[in-house]
Amino acid sequence: MTPGAGELSVGEVAQRSGVAVSALHFYEREGLIASRRTAGNQRRFRRDVLRRIAFIRIAQRVGIPLAQVREALEELPDARTPTRADWERLSASWRAELDDRIRRLEQLRDDFTGCIGCGCLSIDRCQLVNPGDTLGAGGPGPRVLRR
Repeated sequence: MTPGAGELSVGEVAQRSGVAVSALHFYEREGLIASRRTAGNQRRFRRDVLRRIAFIRIAQRVGIPLAQVREALEELPDARTPTRADWERLSASWRAELDDRIRRLEQLRDDFTGCIGCGCLSIDRCQLVNPGDTLGAGGPGPRVLRR
């Protein structure tokens, strides 16, 4: 493709992707996307950057840190745009981490419900702040709330 042919300005990319211009600048600084500069120092993006941005946003939405997203994108040959097969491979590699995160969030949710139920008046029941009533050795009262 000749320079300029079919390229998008940063505003056009923002509009098409639903990502703020400031986020696009951030993604570029972080090495997640790339642009070329015109003679007037304006950013121009290849159209395939839209798929790359969609890939980044989906990964972020499920909680994959940008550092891991960057590493994954860097593994692609010639820094090409991810394909469906790439996403399937990468999402499979992230599945165990996501499953673990889900398990921890479910545990937190269940413990949090119990904590709200006790209202911190019977701190011996609080699995978040006082698992196993370790604070009970210090005497009665909501000592954690006084800190």
